[in-house]
Amino acid sequence: MTIYALSSGPGISGIAVIRISGTKTDQIISSLTKCSPPKIREATLRKITNPKNGELIDEGLVLYFRSPNSYTGEDMAELHVHGSKAVVQEILNVLEEFENCRLADPGEFTKIAFQNNKINLLKAESIGDLIAAETELQRKQALRIMTGDSSKKFNFWREELIKILSDIEAKIDFPDEDIPENVSKNIKARCENVKNEIKATLDDDNTGEIIREGFKISIIGPPNVGKSSLLNYLSKREVAIVSEMAGTTRDVIETHLNLGGMPVIISDTAGIRKSSDEIEAKGVKLAINRAEDADLNIILLDPKKLDFKGFFNEKLHHKSILAINKSDLGTDHLKNINFKIKPLIISIKDDINLDKLIEAIKSKLKKQFLRTNDVIITRSRHRLHLKECYKHLQVFLDKKNKQEFDLAAEDLRLSIRHLGTIVGKVDVEEILGSIFENFCIGK
Repeated sequence: MTIYALSSGPGISGIAVIRISGTKTDQIISSLTKCSPPKIREATLRKITNPKNGELIDEGLVLYFRSPNSYTGEDMAELHVHGSKAVVQEILNVLEEFENCRLADPGEFTKIAFQNNKINLLKAESIGDLIAAETELQRKQALRIMTGDSSKKFNFWREELIKILSDIEAKIDFPDEDIPENVSKNIKARCENVKNEIKATLDDDNTGEIIREGFKISIIGPPNVGKSSLLNYLSKREVAIVSEMAGTTRDVIETHLNLGGMPVIISDTAGIRKSSDEIEAKGVKLAINRAEDADLNIILLDPKKLDFKGFFNEKLHHKSILAINKSDLGTDHLKNINFKIKPLIISIKDDINLDKLIEAIKSKLKKQFLRTNDVIITRSRHRLHLKECYKHLQVFLDKKNKQEFDLAAEDLRLSIRHLGTIVGKVDVEEILGSIFENFCIGK
């Protein structure tokens, strides 16, 4: 089967790239250009025509890649044509007419590259993340995974455990042979070392997943303190309705932002107070739940109505920023208050200290989540399998200490399997669909 797709973005553009991959690539290129495929990896100007009626569709560059030296590992070609909707659609219509040639599924080119051992599963995922990256932080993380840092670490652990397993199996296969005491101790030390490294990797505050999906920030506070105004200011547009009437916001309003290269998801929530209104009470409950789930809370208060009781008092900790809005109402009395965390005095109305608030947000997130560049877990799938690997290693060490070598070996095999599933070294067909379905068509 041969597949094709528009690989550049849809819409009008100067250039559009149409990708073709499969066994009939050379035949298709010959039919479209009325001559043999160009030299391998050499951009060649060709007229592209409709093979059925000979009509000229466009003139553009043709690139040809011979298997296995292509992105997919198959024969592959790229047509660089003018980015007119009419030109692109006509070429796609013509390609559809070729026998055993069809439109590619989302991510199918990359999936074929993985199946042909051109890339591993982690690199395939990072390609998808790079395409989807909206901020500098997401771009850098995707590139770091693409360069193979994560793969090297996972493969090192896997290979180390395979060596340990071979020593254990030697003991099982040759029970009459005495394995030296130092070999047994060495097995334990090596396994403990891998286990400790995995534990340190898991203790990363889920940083990789958070960067990939965005830092969750909730703006919380009593009614009518300026939460919606703050959301609109940070978003640089009117996302939420602003009103002098207390309790305007009933639901959670969410927006995705690029805050100095950092991906953030900021939520404006209902004012937290006791209410007999059923709808407002539900909004308050949603606000509390969102605050509990947030990576960072901005607690916004009115200088004339400071409230540190109950919920707000509980939230005054390292995952929070305390901001007191409406500084124009007077803030001299605040000097006499012993705050649990130092407040920022701001005015959204007069644009006072909002730049300091933004810097405080970035600083908090960096201190909490960006302490190191050694993060190698970027998806919940990685974390799940690494946790299972760690669990089986713990069981393995316990059984080995009890001299239950047969049972211990099985737990070691399971640990190795979970590591292999992360990088794609075992049968992972069941997870391929969920990984590649989020790719764009043409990649």
